[in-house]
Amino acid sequence: MIDMTQRQGRIMARIQASRRGLLGGAAALMASGARAQGTAPPIRVLSGFAPGGAVDIVARIAQEAIARRTGRQVVVETRSGALGFIALQGTARAAPDGLTVGIGIMGNMSVAPAVPGSTIPLDLDRELLPVCNLAGTPMALIARPDAPFSTLAEFVAWAKERPGRVTYASTGNGSTNQLAAEYLAREAGLQMVHVSYRGGAPAGMDLMAGRVDIFFGNVAEFATMIRDRQVKGLGLAATRPSAMVPELPLLTRDYPALEINNWFGLFGPAALPAPIAEATARLFTEAMTDPQTLPVLAARGLDPLPEIGPAFAARIRADRERWGAVARAANIRADG
Repeated sequence: MIDMTQRQGRIMARIQASRRGLLGGAAALMASGARAQGTAPPIRVLSGFAPGGAVDIVARIAQEAIARRTGRQVVVETRSGALGFIALQGTARAAPDGLTVGIGIMGNMSVAPAVPGSTIPLDLDRELLPVCNLAGTPMALIARPDAPFSTLAEFVAWAKERPGRVTYASTGNGSTNQLAAEYLAREAGLQMVHVSYRGGAPAGMDLMAGRVDIFFGNVAEFATMIRDRQVKGLGLAATRPSAMVPELPLLTRDYPALEINNWFGLFGPAALPAPIAEATARLFTEAMTDPQTLPVLAARGLDPLPEIGPAFAARIRADRERWGAVARAANIRADG
């Protein structure tokens, strides 16, 4: 009996030792895999907008977070122009190996396809694969600094007394800014005049100069102007405050449908294999939702949007339906 007990004890000891070895080996493999990230080829992220803007900021935050977490190098390459479509064309033509991805935004992936007359130089649904969403920033309704109104309710009352005389700026026909203003007009029963500009900078300058009445812009890009009282902040098109301008009222309190979140997502070439797409999505979404990344995003007026694959594709389709309805109701054309 003693011999049997001793043998059983020796067997159990060998089993436990074997388990410890297996666990140690697995840990070593995981560690070596993590270290291998640092020697893996860099991932190129094609950005279709100028440095310093919201798209570039999102790409740089992802770049830094991935490097911090995994040691993997991400290179942000700017190919600006044509509403970001130049960068998306480069993405579509890249090898489907996960080493080249591009950033698409609500404006070029959901708004442009929904607005008649838009010039889109590639087949978005056949040439690109939605990998994951990254982050979003709500739009803010801002007004000229000398405006005789300071709240949304005051603006609506003032605008209703002046049908066809109130002006709103946009960054071009069929832009997200125009659709946001027309969405407000539909919700509040207003008649406003569209004034188109070539970009947010000239629109913001004319707003500050009092040449136009209101403008919808990304809070990430106009928070400083609001804080410095260069423009009047009337409200945020969101359901919760922004850390950049926490005092800004929520437009959704008066008009619940007026939630407008401009998102920035990651796309790959259409032939990108599912396992590579999923691994890439995990790499980026885990970086964007990392506890150290969250305050960096909040300080820039951004929120993480960890939507992967089908969930991200569903958002793209839903936004196309939403903005297509607004464009049809307001008879908006991109070439108008």
